[in-house]
Amino acid sequence: MQATVVSKQRVVDHGEVYTSRREVEAMLDLVKNETERINSRFLEPACGHGNFLEAILERKLDAVEKRYKRSQKEFQAQGLLGLACIYGIDKLEDNVIEARRRLFQLFLDRYSRLFRTSVDTRYLDSLRYIRERNIIHGDALTLRTIPREPCPERQNGRPTLDSLKNQGKPIVFSHWSLIDSARIKRHDYLFEHLVNRIGDGPLFSDQGEEVFIPKSVAEFKPVHYLEISHAYGDTV
Repeated sequence: MQATVVSKQRVVDHGEVYTSRREVEAMLDLVKNETERINSRFLEPACGHGNFLEAILERKLDAVEKRYKRSQKEFQAQGLLGLACIYGIDKLEDNVIEARRRLFQLFLDRYSRLFRTSVDTRYLDSLRYIRERNIIHGDALTLRTIPREPCPERQNGRPTLDSLKNQGKPIVFSHWSLIDSARIKRHDYLFEHLVNRIGDGPLFSDQGEEVFIPKSVAEFKPVHYLEISHAYGDTV
């Protein structure tokens, strides 16, 4: 059975308690159809070490394998899209590192099992790039990243409030869309704009309901999914 607490001190400092696998699956079953839709998007704003994210990716990969296991190219494109639709934020860097590792390992195990003699290292680089951009070391309350700084000053064993002030950068999420069988389109959005509904609206759906369309802060030309890791000129 997986432990739900790393340490009592982390519970005191951060309120960190992991959700068990059984509870994760039960909660995801409430939106079962969405978890099995390859291009449905999920954000876990306090993702911990990835219990929810891993379970969501596993369901998406099940759907991809069921439909595309006979074609490596189709599996690669659709599987990458499934991963690209999963987002997470956590304040603790070790959690972010572990969540990223678990998602990549789950994907690698599935991909290698299906196509063990033809694993494409360019594809693995693309998966790593998206994983790094989508799982962010940040604070979902301040909407900013966590800067890499020395350990916070402590008083009576607890971090002082001043030392915990977040001076990081605004969180930016990349929206990935598959525009044909092989090309990926990327738009970047400020997380603040998404949660505060700052965009180009109001627009309306076919049913006359107001629809929120966020405004991107950056747009990139479409690239082949095998070229993602070096196509944008930035590092993650």
